[in-house]
Amino acid sequence: QLQLVESGGGLVQPGGSLRLSCAASGLTFDYYAIGWFRQAPGKEREGVSCISSSDGSAYYADSVKGRFTISRDNAKNTVYLQLNSLKPEDTAVYYCGGGLRFRPCVPAVFHSWGRGTQVTVFS
Repeated sequence: QLQLVESGGGLVQPGGSLRLSCAASGLTFDYYAIGWFRQAPGKEREGVSCISSSDGSAYYADSVKGRFTISRDNAKNTVYLQLNSLKPEDTAVYYCGGGLRFRPCVPAVFHSWGRGTQVTVFS
């Protein structure tokens, strides 16, 4: 069974950076695609970036292309999301989830959600 724990969120000014981590437990971590999703107050959870289980193929939402980078270290059972050039509209709780495929990068096909980590971008 896959269990995920997010960390690395915080308060940052516009233009700043954060690195989020999604740490997994379970012997089959490298079998799963992992996705990062976010949910702002009053909005639905949306896909930010998802990465395949093996070859590093990744998807990015248009709103984060060129600013966010997803990566995974299967030896450490961890997926990272590097957030650069942050904007106030990036403010949300960020969650990671596991899935069979990295696309479509939508919440409905991912599972094993962690509790999330808060990212707040303020000026």
